[in-house]
Amino acid sequence: MALKVTKFDPADYIDTDEDILFYLEAAMEGNDPRHIASALGDIARSKGMSEIARKSGLGRQALYAALSDNGNPTLETLTSVLKALGLQLSVQRAA
Repeated sequence: MALKVTKFDPADYIDTDEDILFYLEAAMEGNDPRHIASALGDIARSKGMSEIARKSGLGRQALYAALSDNGNPTLETLTSVLKALGLQLSVQRAA
């Protein structure tokens, strides 16, 4: 019998505001900009990329590109998406 597999998509499991915060916090621990952008893309897809594009004032296709595994969003894009999600960027002293 053949094993059936499907691609795992984190966006399918990000349901609550608490999920979003935990997911972003975990993504930021590694300080890898591409991983952070990809995680933010997962979150945006979980909420609906068209809705996030509308709220942020950015194009949907541009968001898909900027928030992909190989994306490199500008600070303006990052803050616009965070604002559309009801979040803001903050800084704290490293442990």
